[in-house]
Amino acid sequence: MNVKRTFGTILTVLGIVGLIYCGWGFVKHTTGTRELIVVGVIGIIFFMSGIGLIKNTKDEA
Repeated sequence: MNVKRTFGTILTVLGIVGLIYCGWGFVKHTTGTRELIVVGVIGIIFFMSGIGLIKNTKDEA
């Protein structure tokens, strides 16, 4: 497995976790608005970067 593809997978998973945490905090109203915005933006950035790395990395056998 390619290192870029592995790193992309890790970034994608971290982005998904960040977005789930943001959604959970929004529904439960347990965390501050600023924290939810920061976590949501970072989650989106990680998710998009990870998907981009996975899509643009060619398989070399």
